[in-house]
Amino acid sequence: MSSEFWENRYQTRDMPWEKGEPSPGLVDFLASHCARAGETVCVPGCGTGHDARAWSRAGFRVYGYDIAPSGVKLAAEWTTAAGLGARFRLSDFLRDEPPFQFDWLFEHTLFCAIQPEERERYVSAVARWLKPGGNYLAVNYLIPDTDGPPFGTTREEIVRRFTPQFDLLEDWVPRSYPNRTGLERMFLWRRR
Repeated sequence: MSSEFWENRYQTRDMPWEKGEPSPGLVDFLASHCARAGETVCVPGCGTGHDARAWSRAGFRVYGYDIAPSGVKLAAEWTTAAGLGARFRLSDFLRDEPPFQFDWLFEHTLFCAIQPEERERYVSAVARWLKPGGNYLAVNYLIPDTDGPPFGTTREEIVRRFTPQFDLLEDWVPRSYPNRTGLERMFLWRRR
């Protein structure tokens, strides 16, 4: 999907993904994971920044990226209003070079938002934006839909795509938004 597609969704307020709060699974994860001095987090497809702000509250240096200008603008405004220091930039995560490599990369249903034929490009982008030994934490939406976004995926597909470049440390069914209960799975990977 193009940046124009996503920007139009913001402009027309057609944002069913906008839940007004961070991913419940991320909130639970961060409750037991504090930042070590200077640890950086990349949040691609950050939208209005709820997840980025959750990382910032936990003490991480956070950078959110999105291809929709309105999403980036709202994320920056809401983060400033919250008194947090996360930064937001307009960027095409799949194609752009990172400003530097991050300690963490977190995505919340971005994998299912892109066209399925772009998934190998997505895996390469995660590896490009993460430091060797960096952590990739993902909340994936396991649905069968083929007419997305969101586009369906399975645990098996995710493991198959990421295993060549990442070690799977853990995966589990997280606490989710009410309309996604039982449909999300979190994965914690380490880049080789």
